[in-house]
Amino acid sequence: MHKTVFFLFLFSALTASDLFAQTKDQASYDSLKRAMVRLDQELYDVQLNLHKAQNQLQTGILVATLGYTVTIIGGQLLGTNPNVGETLLYVGGATGIVGTAILFKGFKKISLGPPVPRNH
Repeated sequence: MHKTVFFLFLFSALTASDLFAQTKDQASYDSLKRAMVRLDQELYDVQLNLHKAQNQLQTGILVATLGYTVTIIGGQLLGTNPNVGETLLYVGGATGIVGTAILFKGFKKISLGPPVPRNH
């Protein structure tokens, strides 16, 4: 009788231990799965911001380069044709400034701010 009770007790303890381990493993798996989903979403957000910034940075570089090129041409024309040269200086300078502003906006898309501390 005592042996039967002992074996039943031992069997119950082992079964409960296995159930507890499975529950703990499942909770660990769920936590890992949530972390992976969160990381995947963060990676997508970073890639999307980089894609948006790339287009804006390319546009800004093109506009700024065009504007400053026109400014240089205007400066060259000041000696031979002062009216056209002065107009090109102003138009090119303004265009260059607009291109630089577009570049700054593109860089703001890349900069997501400081990382958020995570609880470990």
